[in-house]
Amino acid sequence: TRFKCDWSSDVCSSDLSMSGKTMGSETTETGAVRVGMVRWIVVALLFTAMVINYVDRGMLGFLKSDLSKEFGWSETDYADIVLCFQAAYAVSYVAFGRVMDKIGVRWGYALAFTIWTLGHMCHSAARSLVGFMIARAILGVGEGGAFPGSIKAVAEWFPRKERAYATGLFNAGSNIGAIVTPLVVPFLALTYGWQMAFIITGAASLLWLPLWIIVYRRPRESKLLSPAELAHIESDPPDTTEKIGWLRLLRVKETWAYAMGKFLIDPIWWMFLFWLPDFLGKRHGLDLKSFGPPLVVIYLLSDVGSVAGGWLSSKLIHRGATVNRARKLTMLVCALCATPVAFAAFADQLWVAVLIIGLATAAHQGFSANLYTLPSDVFPRSAVGSVVGIGGMLGAIGGMVMAKYAGYILDELGTYTPIFVVAATAYLLALGVVHLLSPRMEPVQIKD
Repeated sequence: TRFKCDWSSDVCSSDLSMSGKTMGSETTETGAVRVGMVRWIVVALLFTAMVINYVDRGMLGFLKSDLSKEFGWSETDYADIVLCFQAAYAVSYVAFGRVMDKIGVRWGYALAFTIWTLGHMCHSAARSLVGFMIARAILGVGEGGAFPGSIKAVAEWFPRKERAYATGLFNAGSNIGAIVTPLVVPFLALTYGWQMAFIITGAASLLWLPLWIIVYRRPRESKLLSPAELAHIESDPPDTTEKIGWLRLLRVKETWAYAMGKFLIDPIWWMFLFWLPDFLGKRHGLDLKSFGPPLVVIYLLSDVGSVAGGWLSSKLIHRGATVNRARKLTMLVCALCATPVAFAAFADQLWVAVLIIGLATAAHQGFSANLYTLPSDVFPRSAVGSVVGIGGMLGAIGGMVMAKYAGYILDELGTYTPIFVVAATAYLLALGVVHLLSPRMEPVQIKD
């Protein structure tokens, strides 16, 4: 059957009648076949995994004040724990990018999920600074596979014009995870103790793993897809299936456009995730019992930014804008929205600070949703996981630099203002680097 498709309305007309319905599709009275929704089930699974990922990643930040008192940590000690996570994350990110290309997303993601869940639960056994460093390192090894796997899954299951939106949706799970954490962790920690909080959240998250293994397949291997939805997924021009090595990718400037963008913006998100509860405690007197509402508002705004950033660039493409124009215009809007965070530490009113920081986190997520699509926009599918891995490694290295910088500033100056100034300027700088290295954002030709 040949399908003539209007992708903006998700409707395909077939030149052959269908005697019955295939799961995931619907035949209308006019003979049109409505494209199915199986690809959005994949996004729902990725979204859920990202919620779990960010609950596991963010718990230590919420427990920082209590654990610092119990174990006598300085700001530099806490920064070193964060650095151990990010060092492991950096190496694992690039390694898992290759793993996803080699063994596929289904088993690669399952492996990453298993490792990070075990690392998360290992925190309950830590009794020293070194113990927490080891637990965070194991967590970092596993979590390094989450984004390479998610981006490659989106590249496999979505045509180019839908990828930013799909990326924004699954990436919104990170914000939901950040919302769930202040609502669940204080209750568990205060009721059962911080050790049981790690065990309970880790055990509950394991319910996701069998669902992933049962449901996820490559589109052509899935029995759930209708012919119409498969045609929609494969509507882009075919690209090479040749395996492309890292050395060849490192000679392509578009690889560095993505990687340097990640190096500049990822540390800002790490800073919000690991130090925001501490900022609210020191500047506005909040504690484990009162963190919840302000952080929920901040990360709800982040969710709006994640979905809106992906939606805006996809909408511009549907209206005829080039991928280059749509992505970069959206990123510019987001970069400008991040600039007021330079003044967050000067806000005397709690909710003024919350709105300023919430706008910045929303801007980050919108910017990030579009930056994440760059590998799948310009590279063949067979190289997407590796490029995402390279960028993630540089992003984690940037996070390591930010961790040491934040620890030093807080120990020496005791103020968050220099940290927020860096956050305010990073996105405009990142956009400038991306545009310099990939001025047209066109598909690359990778030569031997």
